[in-house]
Amino acid sequence: MVKPLLIEIGVEELPAVPFLKELPNIEKKWLNILEENALTSEFEFYYTPRRLVLWHSEFPLSQNDREEEMYGAPIAVAFKDGVATAAANGFAKKCGVSLEEIGTILKEGREVLYYKKVLKGKDSKTLIGTMVEDFISSLSFGKSMRWGSYEKSFIRPIRWVGAMLGDEHIPFSLYNIDSKQLSYPHRTISYEPFSYDFAGDYFEKLENNGVVLYPSKREEIILEQFKQIEATSGVVIEIDKELLAEIVAITEYPKALIGSFDEEFLRLPPEVIITSMKEHQRYFPVFKNGKITNRFIVVSNAISDDYDLIVRGNEKVLRARLSDGLFFYDNDLKNGLEFSGLKDVVYLDGLGSVFDKVIREKSIVEYLGKKYNQKLATCKENTDKKVEDILNRAVMLSKADLLSEMVYEFTELQGLMGYYYAKAAGEDDLVSLALKEQYLPKSEDSELPSNIFSSIIAIANKVDSLLALFSIDKIPTGTKDPFALRRAVNGIIKIVLEKKLDFNIHDDIRLMGKNYGNIDYVKLENFFLERIYQFFDVNPSVIKAVVSSGERDILKLSLKIEALKNIANSSDFKEVFSTFKRVANIIKDLDINEDTKVDEDLFTQDEEKGLFEEFISKSSYDYETYEEKLDALFGLKPQIDNFFDNVMVNVEDTKVKRNRLNLIASIYKEFRLIADIKEITL
Repeated sequence: MVKPLLIEIGVEELPAVPFLKELPNIEKKWLNILEENALTSEFEFYYTPRRLVLWHSEFPLSQNDREEEMYGAPIAVAFKDGVATAAANGFAKKCGVSLEEIGTILKEGREVLYYKKVLKGKDSKTLIGTMVEDFISSLSFGKSMRWGSYEKSFIRPIRWVGAMLGDEHIPFSLYNIDSKQLSYPHRTISYEPFSYDFAGDYFEKLENNGVVLYPSKREEIILEQFKQIEATSGVVIEIDKELLAEIVAITEYPKALIGSFDEEFLRLPPEVIITSMKEHQRYFPVFKNGKITNRFIVVSNAISDDYDLIVRGNEKVLRARLSDGLFFYDNDLKNGLEFSGLKDVVYLDGLGSVFDKVIREKSIVEYLGKKYNQKLATCKENTDKKVEDILNRAVMLSKADLLSEMVYEFTELQGLMGYYYAKAAGEDDLVSLALKEQYLPKSEDSELPSNIFSSIIAIANKVDSLLALFSIDKIPTGTKDPFALRRAVNGIIKIVLEKKLDFNIHDDIRLMGKNYGNIDYVKLENFFLERIYQFFDVNPSVIKAVVSSGERDILKLSLKIEALKNIANSSDFKEVFSTFKRVANIIKDLDINEDTKVDEDLFTQDEEKGLFEEFISKSSYDYETYEEKLDALFGLKPQIDNFFDNVMVNVEDTKVKRNRLNLIASIYKEFRLIADIKEITL
């Protein structure tokens, strides 16, 4: 038997950000509780800022009965001379029955005591209260709070709770709150509760009392209102998905409204205006013809006959924010970019000041500038100055905007404000752009630096962070990475591949780190390799094969991994690979770092001579890609099979034996220039 189940937990307004972080886990946690209580059934979860709702259209009225089998001591132990021992009596007591009711069964070839009992399922209504409390206790929002004299905590105080199984109210207590057939309307309508008789009644009354319960419906309403505003006002609203999710989470009755601010504030960089809107007020910026306008969108959670009053209030708040921003901006323009003050800004304990970090980055930039000199020549078309001088200027100014009032207020604009202040000061365009792009990429889907010049500055920033933090043993462990070093490595990999740069995580890292003191370069290299394994979506053994070859240049690693992946994914590779797995196995005890020169005069059979000639032909050719070379080497399969079928390697003549092993080893070593084939698993 099943009936509808409605559970509502009423709370004070939930903070959107921590709630949304936990949101992906909420349904899983309720499902776990259902499974633990043997009441698994389909359900839906809804939320508003003031309520969490679980809805089952069909919920079991009771657990299913189940059988429990219990096994006791062997008969020889349970009875002595026909008399029950303590083991037999104890088992009967454990089963809750008399000894006469205990049977026997064969288990693993021995006769043992046995009892099977039927456990009657409990009525689900007797379990719901405990299940709800377990559910609430399982939710993790980071910080939580206590209220009143109650010891337990939650993200916000729980103010009401209700549960209906069909048309039956389920009485229980949650955090000292007794469940009732009551809920609350939108605050604008009333602070008094309303009662409901069954689930359908609840949903209808909630809708009639100004609450849009379904988050998907609230999002739909908001986006439809946006379209209407765009059509009416001839503008385009920039929709930030994260911001939209926040708005959905903090509204029960959303109403999109358009407001405006003084055009004077358009002197501010667009990012400052947008940040002021999004971060502080949760407004959406408005554009026209690709440019930001002096309009904004606020989504109200109020039900009103006069929304103009709400718009004016929000305009007043935004005006104050933008006024502060303009004040900071004008002051910063007067003061200009100056990096000497960074000496007084601590970077990290043990690593000196931010100025010290800049000097370290300068050394890395000088190294990379020489390494990528030819690629940098393409930037000379845009300037008459020496590229070396521009690189030096860019790195010295790279952190200067940390001293600005704007970045002090809006830390997320670090780098971007440096770009605007550098442009205003007449710095070279390459310098300005490098300041803006030095922290790229910032996320998985982030854009990358737009040119090689900015890329060098961005790589230097990340390399210094890695070298400096490894030098003071601040190495990420487990999932903890407080200094985002994994993201730094991912950023380096992405830039190197995008710009096709040679970057060796063994040689280059050691050369750039010569002034950093005590660094465990093996750990740092392995840290890079861990990210390589995560970066490429490919069979891990393919990556291991390439890494085991000794290759440490990121670009070459990528090209070799891609080449081996393409060949390994071919339909006939499994058959081909079996031959080369045998190649690897035959010389597994041979030190291939020793001389493996092949002496043709020691050949006694046509099969070994034919294999050697074909190998020399294929290995000496200058291939354009790694894939072409691998394809050619795997093409040796017929000759190798013929060799294995007709040539005995382990002959008594040690010179002939060694020569034949050298021939196989030479083929293996040629493969290992790209990948160690013995590491591949299919």
